[in-house]
Amino acid sequence: MTRPITVGVDGSAESLAAVHWAAREAVRRSLALRVVHAWEKSDGEDRTGDVRDALAETAREVTDRHADLPVTTDLLEGDRVEALLAEAADAETLVLGTRGHGAIVGFLLGSVGQQVVAESARPVVLVRAGDLAESEAAGREIVVGQQGGPDDSAAALEFAFETAAARGAGVRVVRAWSLPTVFTFSPGSLRLADEAGGLEQYEEKALSEALLPFTERFPDVRVTRHVEMGSAGEVLLTAAAPAQLLVVGRRAHRSAVGARVGSVAHAAMHHAPCPVAVVPPA
Repeated sequence: MTRPITVGVDGSAESLAAVHWAAREAVRRSLALRVVHAWEKSDGEDRTGDVRDALAETAREVTDRHADLPVTTDLLEGDRVEALLAEAADAETLVLGTRGHGAIVGFLLGSVGQQVVAESARPVVLVRAGDLAESEAAGREIVVGQQGGPDDSAAALEFAFETAAARGAGVRVVRAWSLPTVFTFSPGSLRLADEAGGLEQYEEKALSEALLPFTERFPDVRVTRHVEMGSAGEVLLTAAAPAQLLVVGRRAHRSAVGARVGSVAHAAMHHAPCPVAVVPPA
């Protein structure tokens, strides 16, 4: 089954930027675009007609720019989180707008947006209002974070390499590391580091092993290996400053206060200047 790229809209400038990002990506991947608006009857007066008109206008604006792109629209009624998660499950990617350097807004108020990102079965891309097509055409890199063993970031790496291949872009793969502490020390890990010639060499070797399947599958994608000591969130955000897209993996779990995406993904969602793709585990 061919999945569409689905984008959630609410009439804001952020969601309009998300629509255009999603449309460009759908064209590059030869996929259909699905534009949806999620709302609840409890929101107030029945504005079904106005919302459907707005969806139709959005679709016309997209087809004016991309005449051959198949576009469908839908108004989703009911619980917003459930509706968007159901859409994501049937999509190649779910794309949403996000405001400034802060929380996701629009129809994704507060914890709703966090929950959608944390529980989505498919990648979710967050786009800011200032996003422009020029950043994709200027040769900027796609930056992706890698951590742990070869399989820990495989889904994020796959998304980054597939996107880079579709755009003719390079990929910068970032692995941050820190010195062992009393909580992370283990004789086994230090033995492996000694065998590799030191901690930094061990991290570089771990990154190369994780990258091997993707460099073999995507031989035409330019790859920059970036290994740096420091906080994973800070290292990744610094590397992503000039990027056209930042890709991070997600380690979602639930707690007494709701869904969580992990500290690195959380930092990327709130502070990256470029669109951010949050990719669930494979």
